[in-house]
This record gives sequence, C-alpha cells and structure tokens, in this order.
Amino acid sequence: MNMFIVMMINIILSMSLIIIAFWLPQLNLYTEKANPYECGFDPMSSARLPFSMKFFLVAITFLLFDLEIALLLPLPWAIQIPNIKITMLTAFILVTVLALGLAYEWMQKGLEWTE
Repeated sequence: MNMFIVMMINIILSMSLIIIAFWLPQLNLYTEKANPYECGFDPMSSARLPFSMKFFLVAITFLLFDLEIALLLPLPWAIQIPNIKITMLTAFILVTVLALGLAYEWMQKGLEWTE
C-alpha cells in the first residue's frame, strides 16, 4: 500500500510539473528578442551557423565511453559479492556492446576527421 501511495505522489508531482512547465512560459517572441545580442550593434552575420556533424559524433562517443567508465568503476567492489558470475557477465556484456558499437563506427568511417 505504501508503494502505491509513493507511486501516485510521484505521478501526480511529475504531471503537475509538466503542466506548469508547459503553461508557464510566455510565447511572445518579437524580432528584438529573437536576435542575438552583440553589444548593442546590429549583428554582422547570422549567429546560427551550421556545425559539423563530426563534432556531434565525437561528443556522443565521448559520452558513451564516459558512461562506460561510470558503470565499470564500481566493478572492483562488486566482485566481492557472493554471486560473481552475474557481475562479470554483466560487465562483459557491457564492454562487448560498446566494443561492437566502436567497431561499427570505425567501419562506417565515423572516426575519420577528414571528408
């Protein structure tokens, strides 16, 4: 019963925050507000320049391997639990999936910087 109450409170709280976040901002954009600010002067060129997709791919790759480190960091302490096979199997599956993803990205030439 307590778990049901906690779940209902979480659902009600999250839904109320979503509704508040949806209705709270005022959507009255005008040209002065939408323009980038450059010390009071008119912009020299467009501030919304396209960026290379390579930067995005490098950032996503960094985040994936950073997440891998965060997940594998407590592994030495997890080895001390009685059922070590499940821990090692989980770590092996995680490293295997990430290695396969890296191999796929390498084969698709996603790691080459020149075009």
